[in-house]
Amino acid sequence: MPKLRYLGHSAFYIEGTGLKGLIDPFLTGNPKAAAKAADFTDINAIFLTHTHGDHLGDTVEIALRTGATVYTCNETAAWLTSKGVKTEGMHIGGRARFPFGRVKLTPAWHGDPIIEDGETRYGGIACGFVIEVDGKRVYHAGDTGLTMEMKLLEAEKIDVACLPIGGYFTMDITDAARAVDFIHPIKAIPMHYDTFPKIKANPEDFSMAVAEADLLGTEIVILAPGQTLEF
Repeated sequence: MPKLRYLGHSAFYIEGTGLKGLIDPFLTGNPKAAAKAADFTDINAIFLTHTHGDHLGDTVEIALRTGATVYTCNETAAWLTSKGVKTEGMHIGGRARFPFGRVKLTPAWHGDPIIEDGETRYGGIACGFVIEVDGKRVYHAGDTGLTMEMKLLEAEKIDVACLPIGGYFTMDITDAARAVDFIHPIKAIPMHYDTFPKIKANPEDFSMAVAEADLLGTEIVILAPGQTLEF
């Protein structure tokens, strides 16, 4: 049975047959982090939605130390490869099979800077992921506003959707509830909230918004940093 452990902000640890992975491992400098980068010694995959510091986080350090492959958009992969990181550079809509299962990149309406030698350049684009392991599918939206493309995810039969609710830089609670209506996942986990003052939000309000919309069939699972969901 796959496991998804919330590490705070938008960071998760995902485990299944052949997979010990991290999603957006912003741990160092994360006031909500439930783990340290050094805690992860046998990671074989990192899924990186974009290179803002609160998502890129410890990606390079962990990947170089463990030999993990970083799955991300093609241009960001090229930048990471130049740093000695092992990568799989994909792009929006692309799906591929790997030893642990399948990975698909999904659209995310957000920026994606790459900072090199103190200068910012714009290379790839932000993305989300559908990660399939042991026959279960996890959708991690990354940083995004509500998009009509999310309606297409209903056909993916998502088991767990990880959705930002903090607003300001991403969807807020109202739009995240609409995303649930678009996707119809079995479970939905709120993320990207309360880490910083501008994204303060109450996950219980998200749960209530979904209930008020009468979105039967989706369970809202509120994980405190450090808690694990088996699905």
